[in-house]
Amino acid sequence: MSRLFISAAHKSSGKTTLSIGLCAALHAKGLSVTPFKKGPDYIDPMWLSRAAHNPCTNLDFYTMQHQEILRNIITAEKGSDICLIEGNKGLYDGLDLDGSNSNAALAILSKTPVVLVINVEGMTRGIAPLILGYQAFEKDINIAGVILNQYRGLRHEEKLKTVIEHYTDVPVIGAVQHNPELEITERHLGLVPSNESQFAEHKIEQIRQHISDQVDINSIIALATKTQKLTVKNTPALNITPSKTEKVKIGIIRDAAFGFYYPDDLTSLERNGAELVTINALTDSHLPAIDGLFIGGGFPESHLKQLNRNQSLREAIKNAIEKGLPTYAECGGLMYLSRSIQWNETQTEMVGAIPADCKMHKRPQGRGYVQLQETENSLWPAKMADNIIPAHEFHYSSLYNIDPDLKYAYNVKRGTGINGKNDGLIYKNLLANYTHLRDTSQHHWTQRFVRFVSQTKQKTERG
Repeated sequence: MSRLFISAAHKSSGKTTLSIGLCAALHAKGLSVTPFKKGPDYIDPMWLSRAAHNPCTNLDFYTMQHQEILRNIITAEKGSDICLIEGNKGLYDGLDLDGSNSNAALAILSKTPVVLVINVEGMTRGIAPLILGYQAFEKDINIAGVILNQYRGLRHEEKLKTVIEHYTDVPVIGAVQHNPELEITERHLGLVPSNESQFAEHKIEQIRQHISDQVDINSIIALATKTQKLTVKNTPALNITPSKTEKVKIGIIRDAAFGFYYPDDLTSLERNGAELVTINALTDSHLPAIDGLFIGGGFPESHLKQLNRNQSLREAIKNAIEKGLPTYAECGGLMYLSRSIQWNETQTEMVGAIPADCKMHKRPQGRGYVQLQETENSLWPAKMADNIIPAHEFHYSSLYNIDPDLKYAYNVKRGTGINGKNDGLIYKNLLANYTHLRDTSQHHWTQRFVRFVSQTKQKTERG
């Protein structure tokens, strides 16, 4: 029952790098570490998973119920020595005025002590009112310690520590000096995903060494033990029964170009009867024997030449979709299935299963939380009481030259989707959207997709 919440005073304070280093340092001490990431995100969890040697689960107020969040943490604690939750943005930042979906709200709900990461560049005495204000703003928050990040020299560090000790009761448990070696290359969607980065292991070890040297890891462990026991209310939504369908094989494209998958969604697919068969779109020349296909998000635009050169697989995927293979694609997967992807002045041919072309832009075309409303066209409908599906999107691309006769599974009530009004493009047994779905108690999409794959397989076998 040890857990700690790593948050920050504001965005871009370095908490992700600190969290990666802490996960790696705790693992190096022989501890079983389970990481969590607040909010919708794929890239940070990839790094945290690799650093902790355990899958990272997202905790998101928008798509998850409170009891579901607590159950995830309680389950993780049973098999771990310590759970580390990394926040997003600043401690008190969030969508709502009352802070009900902020990092602080999650820390309070989970009764987890907070370590506040503060970027101290250009700061000395002003750090005291900042800490005092963060303590006073929410009476139920437990700021158990601070880590000073990006200090520039020993005199700067000593001044900061003296001020904090004099004016506050919050211990300084680490001070990390500015160092280019701690940076992870960034690109338009954030940190380079660890599944793509060949130097990921080296970078994590490099970060671990610096964090181990500059943060008191024993104090981190001690603070994490000062938690209260969590309990969860048993609600019907948390007790969904796995579907008793025929076992099916679902191909999942996972490689340097496509890596955006929620680990718990993949587990849910398996729990509902799917055997996941990994496919590499960059190197595999053919499709294995599968009953369905799932292509998640990623960075296909960064691997256009390799994806294009693998013509045999592109043709195999297109032919399979034409013959009715149940397929689900999100964002990068949608891009890959389009006729072509245009980036800068280059247009590269892709699978061509979707009668539309794709273009990359310099600015996001869709970003943030989404609300989808199902239409009567949905291939594997949810049939929810309010017919609203909470989800998220983040894409720099858009579709054009879209076949006007295509149908859509969703009306977009909030967000952008494909054209600002619709998402979930349907072609035969293919459903492709810019929106990323998450299998939670509010929307069990994996069960319905597996059932759809199974039903389609049975119809095909009956002729």
